[in-house]
Amino acid sequence: MSQIIDAKGKPCPTPVLMAKKAMTEGAEAFTILVDNQTAVENLKRLADNQGFQAAVREEAGAYALDFTK
Repeated sequence: MSQIIDAKGKPCPTPVLMAKKAMTEGAEAFTILVDNQTAVENLKRLADNQGFQAAVREEAGAYALDFTK
């Protein structure tokens, strides 16, 4: 099962730092939850730079980004 990181309510760059930590700990698939479009764009950029794919889903007024290597 993929790790779920709840970063809702966290200001940037915290969601990016949380995702980066998961990557450095060896996670190859995880989902990060955020509640603002700025975090979505920053996380998509991080995924591209780190060789990950990031699929974005909107659910219940928040966003879920599914990262996969």
